[in-house]
Amino acid sequence: MANIPYPLRFKPLFRDYLWGGRNLAARLNKSIPAEGSWAESWDLVDHADHESEVTNGPLAGRRLGQIMRESANWLLGVDHATERFPLLLKYLDCQSVLSVQVHPSDDFARRMNPPDLGKTEAWFIIDAAPNSVVYAGLRKGVNRENLADAIRLGIAEQCLHKIHPCAGDCLFIPAGTVHALGAGLLVAEIQQASNTTFRLFDWNRVDAQGKSRQLHVDQALETIDFSRGPFHIQARQTTAQPGRFRLVDCDKFVMDLVTQPGSTGDDGRFHILTVPTGKAEIRWDGNREPLPVGDTVLLPAQMPQVRIEVERGTTLLDMYLPN
Repeated sequence: MANIPYPLRFKPLFRDYLWGGRNLAARLNKSIPAEGSWAESWDLVDHADHESEVTNGPLAGRRLGQIMRESANWLLGVDHATERFPLLLKYLDCQSVLSVQVHPSDDFARRMNPPDLGKTEAWFIIDAAPNSVVYAGLRKGVNRENLADAIRLGIAEQCLHKIHPCAGDCLFIPAGTVHALGAGLLVAEIQQASNTTFRLFDWNRVDAQGKSRQLHVDQALETIDFSRGPFHIQARQTTAQPGRFRLVDCDKFVMDLVTQPGSTGDDGRFHILTVPTGKAEIRWDGNREPLPVGDTVLLPAQMPQVRIEVERGTTLLDMYLPN
């Protein structure tokens, strides 16, 4: 195991769900297969369903879970004891509307068989076609009975809070929130490292054989937090560093937007850096590495301070655990 920390790069995992397209390649330079519609690029994940593999430096060929088992403090910092790397970063190309779904809390997911983490997530909208929508939470006053009736009648959309997002917007989706991404969106998503989703409505779609996708209505209704109202676009909060804005600060992760040159790291925490638009470069201890659009690196907790250089018009996301 190498003791000298450096920015780790990983081989993406591509998912070909029915709502995907080709924008992961066209807009983010992802090396998706030449044929097919590709919906997601999992750039960083440590989960029973998939483990990211390092592609650079002394740790090339090792999987993220192996590094966690061998050198968790080196990677995470001493204050965060966990068996698996806690966050998952992905990009989504939404050419059709996704199913209406909800993710469980940690407590609910822990009691499942097999157990999993809960799933709190946040979306950064890279691009939004005219009139595209996201569904973020239930409309005010909607209760379990209202929603169950709407699902049964095939009109669940009437219960959903709808937003027309713009490029650069961010939405926070805590576990227990009913949600769906609409068509015409390109999105970067940070979430807990969970792969548990309960579908409660799929827009009455059927495949070529006339079959609909499996729904999980009972589990979804049990998981939804009906006490929470609709969710809205996150306000950008200024920080002490010019050009760095706080988008999300919750108990699962922090997400910052960086639009001007600055620094990160040297705080005893890992940092995930990704570039949804533009081009950046990171510099540390006399080293430098480019970060073109769509690139992701993981800075171990033991990294020294890293200087981030961004070109005009670039958006870089910096994600890490809260104190």
